[in-house]
Amino acid sequence: MRERNVGKCSLFLLCLNVVSSVVMAAAPPTCPADTGSGCGSDSGEWDGEFFPGIPKIKYEGPSSKNPLSFKWYNAEEEVLGEKMKDWMRFSVAFWHTFRGTGADPFGAPTKSWPWEDGTNSLAMAKRRLRANFEFLEKLGVERWCFHDRDIAPEGKTLEETNANLDEVVALAKELQGDKFHLLWGTAQLFLQPRYMHGAATSSELGVYAYAAAQVKKAMEVTHHLGGENYVFWGGREGYQSLLNTDMERELNHMARFMEAAVAYKKKIGFNGTLLIEPKPQEPTKHQYDWDAATSANFLRKYGLIGEFKLNIECNHATLAGHSCHHELETARINGLLGNIDANSGDPQIGWDTDQFLMDVAEATLVMQTVIKNGGLAPGGFNFDAKLRRESTDRRRESTDIEDIFIAHIAGMDTLARGLRNAAKLIEEGSLNDLVRKRYQSFDSELGSAIESGKADFELLEKKALEWGEPKVPSGKQELAEMIFQSAL
Repeated sequence: MRERNVGKCSLFLLCLNVVSSVVMAAAPPTCPADTGSGCGSDSGEWDGEFFPGIPKIKYEGPSSKNPLSFKWYNAEEEVLGEKMKDWMRFSVAFWHTFRGTGADPFGAPTKSWPWEDGTNSLAMAKRRLRANFEFLEKLGVERWCFHDRDIAPEGKTLEETNANLDEVVALAKELQGDKFHLLWGTAQLFLQPRYMHGAATSSELGVYAYAAAQVKKAMEVTHHLGGENYVFWGGREGYQSLLNTDMERELNHMARFMEAAVAYKKKIGFNGTLLIEPKPQEPTKHQYDWDAATSANFLRKYGLIGEFKLNIECNHATLAGHSCHHELETARINGLLGNIDANSGDPQIGWDTDQFLMDVAEATLVMQTVIKNGGLAPGGFNFDAKLRRESTDRRRESTDIEDIFIAHIAGMDTLARGLRNAAKLIEEGSLNDLVRKRYQSFDSELGSAIESGKADFELLEKKALEWGEPKVPSGKQELAEMIFQSAL
């Protein structure tokens, strides 16, 4: 009897072990992606969830109180004949979302995600990349952007650096599949000390050549990943003092650099749009790509106007003393609006704070321009924005993972509200009518002659003498603001 019971017990334990093994094999890994979880594979690469407990974000409507849901952004909803997702073409910025540390000009880093091991190794780079694509999947965003040095570590030589980038890009290609797309790539030509005097505008020939090699490689990998655009942000292309600067020579060098980039783009068959990102002051006293108008003038002067468009960042507009709406309209009317870095800055702070855009009125103005532009494709809205330094807890070596989602959800909802409001203003028509009526005197025969370049000063003098002192009507600014506010 005892032997029989032992045999039954052994059989039961064997069956239980088999069932447990099957269940464990079938269940997806759900343990958190922290460095001490023991969830990594034998190769050291993470194969579990980076954001356990975070569901795929869904649209629940304006009445929802769920912070992990969209209240206004409904990707498939049509507005003015286009789906919301096609108006927006949202993208996540790898550098802020996965490389941001919470540091600012006056403080050390305050943030470290649980999957970080404190290194900048290739293994760590691949882990971050996997986190990026899980985040995109759960957020419901199809696009991402990166700087070359964000996704892969710099080696001891240029050859080693390029090999590191190739290895990470191979994984990115695999993780992108057919579902995700690269909105744009770029080269980081500002952080490394070799670029202390600039890259394309450096006074040192060796630095200029190194920068060209770095851009060449960055363009190649952007092309390999199917990038829709390639961005030039001249983070240190400017000067601190004209006493030791040959500004004309530096501008000429930058133009030659851009010409070479255009030639190489065509040589490798890259069909993406080349974008210049204007930014004033920071970090140099005077940036050569100060704002949209300055950048447009540079492109015209050097015959590059048909080869580039502009990537407008709202926070950069603030630093230039403009509104984001002004910069977007300047780019649009010059035929140069290519992409938008969706963020905002604090006008009371003198540096680039890269906050998520939360102002519905500003978002409405932004979307007015996007609609006038017929959309942004092949550009989009890239969230060049980061969590606040205070949204972190250094004591836990971590932060609330859900905050990354909440910030992006709020930014996406804000722009979706802006789109809805802009569409309402267009369909209602009062604001457009007000603007049209303000200039209706130019709809006359003489006005048409002026606008077509057929009215000379003699003719205009004759009319002025005939009509006498002109009557100047109200600009109706308060009424315009009333109509605009009524749509918010």
